[in-house]
Amino acid sequence: MAKKASITPLHDRVIVKPAAAETKTAGGIIIPDTAKEKPQRGVVVAAGPGKKDEPVTVKTGDTVLYGKYAGTELSLDGEELLIMRESDILAIV
Repeated sequence: MAKKASITPLHDRVIVKPAAAETKTAGGIIIPDTAKEKPQRGVVVAAGPGKKDEPVTVKTGDTVLYGKYAGTELSLDGEELLIMRESDILAIV
């Protein structure tokens, strides 16, 4: 499980730590760095309180799936994170 973030997202924003990109295919072929795709899975590090009439449904520690180009990348304490709206999250795994 991820450590507690030192920032708190506002409203319906969620901070996600992306999973590591796949380095090998199912057939055993090693994927070079230039051909790796952005991960679409990650772990929620922090979640905001939600909007007035819509509380946030994800919680810290949930593994989620999100859109390929969802969120804004940020670096916090040397760790690459994404901050996105809860509506950009497609599913909780």
